[in-house]
Amino acid sequence: MPQAVEWVIGDNRLAARLWGRGDVHLKRLERALDVRLTARGNVVGIVGAREAQDQVQQTLDLLAEWVSAGEAVGVETVEAALEAVREDRADAFRSLLTDVVATTVRGRPLRPKTFGQARYVAAMRHHSLVFGIGPAGTGKTFLAMARAVAELKARSVERLVLTRPAVEAGERLGFLPGDLEDKVHPYLRPLYDALFEMLGVEAVERYRERGQIEVAPLAYMRGRTLDNSFMILDEAQNTTAEQMKMFLTRIGFGSQVVVTGDVTQVDLPSGTASGLSEAAGILQGVADIAVVRFSQRDVVRHPLVQAIVQAYEAKERREGDG
Repeated sequence: MPQAVEWVIGDNRLAARLWGRGDVHLKRLERALDVRLTARGNVVGIVGAREAQDQVQQTLDLLAEWVSAGEAVGVETVEAALEAVREDRADAFRSLLTDVVATTVRGRPLRPKTFGQARYVAAMRHHSLVFGIGPAGTGKTFLAMARAVAELKARSVERLVLTRPAVEAGERLGFLPGDLEDKVHPYLRPLYDALFEMLGVEAVERYRERGQIEVAPLAYMRGRTLDNSFMILDEAQNTTAEQMKMFLTRIGFGSQVVVTGDVTQVDLPSGTASGLSEAAGILQGVADIAVVRFSQRDVVRHPLVQAIVQAYEAKERREGDG
């Protein structure tokens, strides 16, 4: 076996962020490349086969660039850097640092963090209709909202139209307190949260008063044609085939549409087919339409979310094999 080699990062503070709590990121590299890594201050000792040592060093080089740019390192970042090294795509990983989709109200740049997210952002820039399909935590809705806000600020569109199906899960809308707006507000809250982060509460209210931002249940879309708009249909796995067709035929001139959802989390009544699954299949390959599918590798939430997604995917594979 080759002798141990060392990799060094110049700043101890950056080293702590790169290793992760409890050296979790180094442990991920150990499992992936069958090496033994020992961190001491800002130095990592690497024991393993020569090729694996080289891959560890190249991966750490990319991650060092990431933390030096002020970005947080997550499980998804380590996976993306490792994938880039294995596939000789270091430049693709570096491009994630320069691809700013939008900026939050606090001035934080929003960038894709995985190659799946980068494909999604590119699809939104080059297609009029984009389906973003994948598990929770992959940034489907948030990146779509970021792209929509950027287009509104640039005046490329006149308004944002954000909608979700108000699927009843355990409670009947009629029995919930308040008027209709009060009843549907909980379903739309995630969309407001994303808007507030990117624009701030006061700016969102100003846009709404001017009619430039509309957040409404899917049923409100019937009978309308929306020109010069950026339209987002979120949680689309809970649309029926009829609802999906209704929404997609609202598209007007100069508009862009993003449809997001997770086909493994359908809350429709048993026996009712998801409009998202049907539409993605029917429209795959149609000009100016892109279907981007995320995997658990694109999950950018807490590491537990990725582990949960993996466990459920494994269960589905076992059931499928049976």
